[in-house]
Amino acid sequence: MWTGDPAAAGVVELDTDDDGDGDGVPARLGKIGWIEPGSLEAQAIRLQGEGVTVAAVELAGAVLGLIGIRDELRPEAPTTITALRDAGCTVVMLTGDNRSTAAALAGAAGITDVHAELHPQDKAALITELGRRNTGGVAMVGDGVNDAPALATADAGIAMGAMGADVAIEAADVALMGADLRHLPQALIHARRARGIMLQNIALSLLTVVTLVPLAAFGASAWPPWCSFTNWPKCSSSAMVSALVGSDHWKAPPPRPKSSPPFRSR
Repeated sequence: MWTGDPAAAGVVELDTDDDGDGDGVPARLGKIGWIEPGSLEAQAIRLQGEGVTVAAVELAGAVLGLIGIRDELRPEAPTTITALRDAGCTVVMLTGDNRSTAAALAGAAGITDVHAELHPQDKAALITELGRRNTGGVAMVGDGVNDAPALATADAGIAMGAMGADVAIEAADVALMGADLRHLPQALIHARRARGIMLQNIALSLLTVVTLVPLAAFGASAWPPWCSFTNWPKCSSSAMVSALVGSDHWKAPPPRPKSSPPFRSR
């Protein structure tokens, strides 16, 4: 806690009733914007610039101090963002945090397109707008309750299932049951490879049918017509073998890098 008054550095004990008053003196705790920081504005701005969400403690209309709250950036986040860009994806950050905090975290992760101070409905509306502006689909990755509307609106909603809220998992199309963010670009690459093999198999099967059946029907093939149809299982078997070629493509990512030291007040 940061305080502008040495007398306020200790613990303030209040006999709080149902109305949130202690001995008739109102007390409030809330984020900056709902409570003005007053003389501690400079400290609040500095903390927000470091990626900290700041809340103020107020008693009887006077700000006693500031509390800094920060979600530590996951150590594999920069690697994940780089891998997604290498895969041809444009990465956009949507958050409810203030602009200074969002800019600090986005800079550390390597994200340049940041939209901050968004409510859940704002995230969903922005997903729709991004879909109109881009020719490809829009995927939303989230794990919180506030992400649920955007997950449901996106072409592909992806929830981090191991650490996500139940409502986020229900709203998403895909849930990655793991805590490592590097599974996300891996899943994308794996899905693209699987789609390519699927299209290859369909083309191979159709080519076999449209070639053998007419040849057999007009006597241009040594095989009778019924033999062409009996070769259909063989064609399907070859497609299955081709599909298995990509089954070993998924590999576990290397061990996660060590986390940065936890945030401590100064």
